[in-house]
Amino acid sequence: MRAFLAAFLLALVAAGAPARQSTAAAKPRAPEPDPAPSPAALIARAKPLELDTAYVAPPGDALAHQAAGFAKVMCSAVFITGLDPEFAAENVGYFTAPYEVRSRLGKPSVDREHKRVSVEVPGGPTRTAVYLGDQGCVALPLGKDSVGFKPIRLETRLTDGLKQVWPMGDDLSNAPVPSGVDLAKLRQAVDAAFDPPEAKTAAFVVTWKGRLIAERYAPGITPQTPLESWSMGKSVTATLMGILIRQGAYELWQPAPIPEWQDGNDLRSEIRIADLLHMSSGLRIKAPEDPDYDPAGTYADHLYLYTGGVDSFHYAATRPLQWLPGKVGRYRNTDPALTNYLIRLAVEKRGEDYLSFPRRALFDELGIRTMVIETDPFGNFLTQGYDFASARHWARLGNLYLQDGVWNGKRMLPEGFVKFVGTVAPAWAADHRPVYGGFFWINGDGAYPVPRSAYFMSGAGGQKTMVIPSHDLVVVRLGHFKGANEGARSFKNALALLMEAVPPAK
Repeated sequence: MRAFLAAFLLALVAAGAPARQSTAAAKPRAPEPDPAPSPAALIARAKPLELDTAYVAPPGDALAHQAAGFAKVMCSAVFITGLDPEFAAENVGYFTAPYEVRSRLGKPSVDREHKRVSVEVPGGPTRTAVYLGDQGCVALPLGKDSVGFKPIRLETRLTDGLKQVWPMGDDLSNAPVPSGVDLAKLRQAVDAAFDPPEAKTAAFVVTWKGRLIAERYAPGITPQTPLESWSMGKSVTATLMGILIRQGAYELWQPAPIPEWQDGNDLRSEIRIADLLHMSSGLRIKAPEDPDYDPAGTYADHLYLYTGGVDSFHYAATRPLQWLPGKVGRYRNTDPALTNYLIRLAVEKRGEDYLSFPRRALFDELGIRTMVIETDPFGNFLTQGYDFASARHWARLGNLYLQDGVWNGKRMLPEGFVKFVGTVAPAWAADHRPVYGGFFWINGDGAYPVPRSAYFMSGAGGQKTMVIPSHDLVVVRLGHFKGANEGARSFKNALALLMEAVPPAK
């Protein structure tokens, strides 16, 4: 009877009432967030700290890079997520293939037999991405027909997820009927996440005290569908580094032993691992979230690290310093790329296989079966944003953090690491931006209608995994990129209702 009631409850919450009817009269008003500092103020604080180093723009043509991004996005959408190519071209992956640019490129050519997608630059080159199985899709360098590493098939210790109970599997028969949860508000929250349809929400999952209490999926999406997740992968990078620190491979506050920084009196050798996790390395590149970013200017290195077809780790390691480490916080892909570089160095130093490390060290431990993290053409993980997983599996990672880095009684992350990632980085605090910790965002400005102690994984296109310790909640929202703006509003409405649906933690 208990199993039947649990299944009935989940079905009831998942089905809900029509979204527009259930949420129109019940949307709570969220408190106003703190005003963000102006771009001018951010620039003014950083300018006196700037070092006299030159910026060198990424080589190549921007449109050719965008074609590579489009080919990769389409390849992943078709061969990982299983989307129809026409739908994918219209709705997903605008970050490395802006929607307004796609009309200037040839129509993607999908070769299902050889699992390739090609995009032509009119009057220019054709960029191709190839599906490599467990390494996902990789955009090939110009003039190359293959990658520069040997793809591998990843083995797993996990059995069929449908035969294992939650949280290690997807059998929900042992889920208790929640006591103390307002089920009407919970249903309204799920409805709100999908309202309006223009939000293009694909998946929404809520866990409370580690139990899955609500979920819903768009048509064609299942609890096992890996969806575009983008920069939520930075939090995977933090987790893998935390595991290595726990294993003794590194210390959080040690200087990062990047080989390219070890000759002479290179000031970059003073960059600590914590500075990288804090997005405060000080390395000089251009990124869309820079306060002085000009989208009509040079193609951003932040994007080139996805689309350049180069050794991304070496490229990131050879950027000069713009500021001394730990002084200025900027959201730039050099820092997660270099953290991944350190992960590769440590794993291979131990004589272990790098490509299977995330599966062995993290995914199998948490029951994560759907996550795919992609690489550059040299086999370097691009977990700063080329990653895919189902909403349930992002919820599992969120619950690892909710449980202070302990899973099934086993400590996986060092003591204090969860507090570190969820605490505002000093360089960001100096800018009066209490919003970034250690490859996790923080609700320190009250932008979301949840307590300011909440912190979250965040990816372009409206991807979120919110950890709310004050209410024992983990909330995952995944959506198709085109609905990002509406999706952000829907997510906030859903969160506000969840705050009314569950009691505070005791």
